[in-house]
Amino acid sequence: MSESMELEALRSIYEGDESFRELSPVSFQYRIGENGDPKAFLIEISWTETYPQTPPIISMNAFFNNTISSAVKQSILAKLQEAVEVNLGTAMTYTLFEYAKDNKERFMENHHPINSTTSISNIISVETPNIGPSSKKKDKKEQLSKAQKRKLADKTDHKGELPRGWNWVDVVKHLSKTGSKDDE
Repeated sequence: MSESMELEALRSIYEGDESFRELSPVSFQYRIGENGDPKAFLIEISWTETYPQTPPIISMNAFFNNTISSAVKQSILAKLQEAVEVNLGTAMTYTLFEYAKDNKERFMENHHPINSTTSISNIISVETPNIGPSSKKKDKKEQLSKAQKRKLADKTDHKGELPRGWNWVDVVKHLSKTGSKDDE
């Protein structure tokens, strides 16, 4: 099958498929997963001059994939490379897109969306599951910071006795509110 025939085939197969984009006659993008699916990702396949005798260039550099960690991208690309080796010499763009669709869940099983709120502790806990971040957070709340102790002292007469009319619950609420700000 020549490139032009494969191009025609891809156009007819994916006609009306919103997930498919022809970037150029030798470069194609396919969105695996529905729009809005947190596990959706984009694969870009570009043909070289010697394709399909040589592997196409498979990329996941699309901006669409910017919430996917490089480790997950690497593993997806490695799995697609395996499929490429099996199909070398044949028109394989459709096969690769379909392979990715069929294996989307497996490809993305380690995907945890990265966004600006992902804290370093979350990333560490993913790599070292033994040390859960929950235990660290608990300790933090139980130990008052110096600032919080000072706030408490200001509300008491510095002997730890609260003036009458003070309600401990209010103090605790106040502390937990200010405490969460300090942690951020």
